[in-house]
Formats: sequence, C-alpha cells, structure tokens
Amino acid sequence: MKFSTAVSLLFVASASAFAPASVGRSATQIAAGSNQNPFGNAKSLEYTGGDDPNSSNYGRLAEKLNEADIERRKIQDEALRRERAAEIRREERLAKIAYMNDMPDSQPAGTVDEFMFKEGVQDQLDKLDHDLVGLTAVKQRVKEIAALLVLDKMRRKLGFETSVPSLHMSFTGAPGTGKTTVAVRMGQILAKMGYARRGHVVLATRDDLVGQYVGHTAPKTKEMIKKAMGGVLLVDEAYYLYNAANDRDYGQESIEILLNVMENNQDDLVVAVAGYKDRMDKFFSYIPGMMSRIGNHIDFPNYTADELVQIAAVMSRDLEYDIDDAAYDTFKNYIEERMKLPYFSNARTVRNAMDRARMNSAIRTFEKYAIDGVNGGVCTVEDLKNISAEDFQIILDDILDSDTSKRIFA
Repeated sequence: MKFSTAVSLLFVASASAFAPASVGRSATQIAAGSNQNPFGNAKSLEYTGGDDPNSSNYGRLAEKLNEADIERRKIQDEALRRERAAEIRREERLAKIAYMNDMPDSQPAGTVDEFMFKEGVQDQLDKLDHDLVGLTAVKQRVKEIAALLVLDKMRRKLGFETSVPSLHMSFTGAPGTGKTTVAVRMGQILAKMGYARRGHVVLATRDDLVGQYVGHTAPKTKEMIKKAMGGVLLVDEAYYLYNAANDRDYGQESIEILLNVMENNQDDLVVAVAGYKDRMDKFFSYIPGMMSRIGNHIDFPNYTADELVQIAAVMSRDLEYDIDDAAYDTFKNYIEERMKLPYFSNARTVRNAMDRARMNSAIRTFEKYAIDGVNGGVCTVEDLKNISAEDFQIILDDILDSDTSKRIFA
C-alpha cells in the first residue's frame, strides 16, 4: 500500500516537471496580439523576399499563370480570326464564280471612250500630242499602255481577275528627245487610272543615289525611293550606277535596292531608267535582273529639221511670241548647220536657240526705241512679241563665220 502510494506521487511530480511554466499567461499573450509570433521573437516563416536586390522583379505564381492564360486566349482569337477571314474569302470567291457563270457574254461593260474621258486619260494623251512634236512611235506606245490600263479597269468593274501589269519602263535616246516629258505624262496617266497615288515624277542621277563611303549609299537610295513612292522614279543615265572596272563601287548596292523595290513595290512605284541606247544595252547586259523587270522599252528617235522647226513654233506659242514667216527658213538653216556639229541636243538646242533669238529681239527693240528714239520711244505690242529673221540670222552667222573649234559654242 505504501509502495503504490509512493509510485503515484512519483508520476505526478514527473508530469509537473515537464509542463509549461505558465499556460494561462501564454494563452493570454497570443490572444492579446494576433500579429505576434507564437513561437517567440524569431523571424516568421513567411517569404518576404529576403536580401535579394531583384526580389521586386519576382512575380507571383498566380500572376504568371494568368498572363500565360491571356496570351493563350490571344493566340486562339487570332487563329479564329484568320479562319474566319479565310472563310469569308472563300465565300466571296464562290459568289464571284457564280456571278461570272450567270453573267451573259452580252453584258454591257461601258464604252472605252467613256472610261478614257471619265478617268482623264484622253486629256493626258491630247496634251502629249499638243506638247510633243513628232515621236509617232513613242506616242503609239504610250497609247498602247493606256489602252491596257483602261481595259484592265473595265474588267475589274465587271469582276474579272486582274493584276497590276509591269509598268517599269526604259527610255532610250539622245538628249532633248522628250524622255522626261513622256515620263511626266505617264505618271499623270497612272494617277488618273488609279495605278499611282500621286503620279509625280522624281528625277534622280547617280549623285542622288550612290554614296561616297561605306554605309552612305543605302540611306541615299531609300530616301529617293521614299520621295518617289506613289509616282515615277526616273533614273537618268542609269548606266553610271554600275562601274564594271571597280568591284567595290557603291553603285551595285543602289542597284540591288532598286531591284528589290521594283519587285516588291511595283503596285506603288514605277521605275523608269533612261539614257543612250548603246550604253543602256550594255548596262542591261551587266544587270540582267533589271532588264527582266522592265516590261516597256521605248526608243526615242532624233528629231528631223522640220520637226525641230515645229518645236520652235510650239515654244514661241507657249511664250506668246510671234515668229515671222520668213524667219522660219532662217531658223531651219541654222538647225541644219547646227546638226552637223558635236553635242547637238535636239529640243534642248532649239530651246537655247529660241533664248538667243529672244535676246536678239530684245536688243533690237531696245536700240530702236530707247536709243534711237523711234516713234518717240513708244513701242507697240507687236514689237514686244516679234521675232524676225534678223534675230535668227545672228546665231546662224555665229556658226558660219566662227572658227571651226569655236562653232560648238555658237
């Protein structure tokens, strides 16, 4: 009995030794402040980013999963949009086929003249006839291109399949044969027909396209292309872009950029290259890619003496001058003599001759009324507009009477 009582007391004492010092006090402390750490003053086990300076860049797992879900939905929406667009195109294609099958061959499409006048093409062709003397073959080729554009637009109106034809051009001929004028007219025709947004013409030479050092050519070429977008880029004397004697010439880079634009942007830019025929043929032999991308080759022949006289008459009409009937014979004699000399430039030579004749007319009128005092110094409108045979005889004498070495400057 005494032994069992002693054992019981021993167990009670052991349990008391291992019990918390003050259970009531600890519970009171936990209840008093929920933010306090029940495990003492040690740091909480919750992750606060630690001492890593990049801890602010770490996203939570939930945010990352949400972003991935949004990206997945965007991809699905884009795929659905493409499928819907393809379905719409198929439906439009089937509707077009049904429409074309049901359309009788006698369906009226409008008259060619209606499209020619409505789009302003006929007006541009009339201006070409009005401004350019001769060049029958050139005008015919321009009309053929215009006919293609007109009929292509009529086909589009009815629903036929169409594609933008190759409108890149090559103009070959001597200086002063009207290459730039035809390029301007073609740009205006393309704009009228909707094949060019603006229809303007940008004239460029090697200096405008090729740089002087590495990395300079590409920006210069692209800048000229940017200016010409929506119209025509006319590269005059294009053969100077390529130098066969120098493999490191920067012109090759400009040519590569032009070829790329001619292929990929032919619906918004027409590139026309111009120069002497023999040199252009040699240039195309070096750059076959250029030759294959040009669908319209137009050769500009030299003017005859009679055609150059007509050009002088057109210039005098535009400048509101009257040339005496007798003066035309003198001017023709001048042209025939000038054509025998080097550096003859067709219409440009005529323009220079007209400028000389106007100056001679002004000198003659000034001396007559201002110096000699004829009619009290009062001149008439006819005097201000008149160009006489005497005015052309002066420039003819400059050729006939000057030394052979100086004739080209007359």
